Amino acid sequence: MPELTRDLVLARDAATRGDIEASRAAHTATATRVESERSSEGAPLGATETHKKGGDRMKTCLFGGLDGIITTFAVVAGAGGGGLSVPVVLIMGFSSLVADALSMGVGDALSSKAESEVAAQERRREMWEFDNYPEGEINEMVELYIQRGVPADDAHLIVSTMAKHKEFFVDVMMRDELGMEPPEPPGKGLPDHWVSGLYCFAAFMACGAVPLLGYVAFLPLLDDPQHLFRISCALTALALFVLGALKSRYTTMAWWRSGLEILAVGAATAAAAYLIGWGVERMVDRWHVAPETEHA
Repeated sequence: MPELTRDLVLARDAATRGDIEASRAAHTATATRVESERSSEGAPLGATETHKKGGDRMKTCLFGGLDGIITTFAVVAGAGGGGLSVPVVLIMGFSSLVADALSMGVGDALSSKAESEVAAQERRREMWEFDNYPEGEINEMVELYIQRGVPADDAHLIVSTMAKHKEFFVDVMMRDELGMEPPEPPGKGLPDHWVSGLYCFAAFMACGAVPLLGYVAFLPLLDDPQHLFRISCALTALALFVLGALKSRYTTMAWWRSGLEILAVGAATAAAAYLIGWGVERMVDRWHVAPETEHA
């Protein structure tokens, strides 16, 4: 894929602020550099666009990490609300962390694999149809563009031009007609879907361990479960805000607002888990007291 001729981060920021000059600069800065390199080398650049895969990896890590930290802290909060001892909290927390991380990693890998297989199958079908009945495929794209508001003459011109390049035309058909991304060509080493699963697993483990660090790190110094729980809450709140701020790179939301949003979601989840643990613990206590009272 050729290199994009604009700075995407600057373009988004300019659009958010409504700054036309900044938007022009974002779209022309990279183009100027590309043209200068072309003229100096005397040939088109052969650089490969890596934003898509790198962005997918980062999004997998961010959302896997957010899921990990919220899930684990919900377990810790529920155990804390139930008045469970520190060893029980750690056992429940780490066992849930590992099991959920494996489930998330494998699930991400298998879903990515299935999506890629479906896309590959659909692309083979579209290639076969184009080889055997190109007029039908061209007419489908023309009708699609006309439905989207493109004048008929322009639609015929656009589609007939694209149809001269079969591979490109089929990829465009997959996006515009089927709403699917063309499958990535197979590479060397571990398949891409398993790499994605590993990223998700690692992010879930690393971020999901944060709520437990307060217990592990301060256990030799403090023996009060409530103090350890408060430290865990503080570490988790900080991590949630940081991850939420990083998530803003893939949204139009301001970093501080995105951080506060994720912090609020995590706090609400933890509060619900804590209240459930507290309520269950109170009910269990009453069940234990009632039989003793009746027996007396």
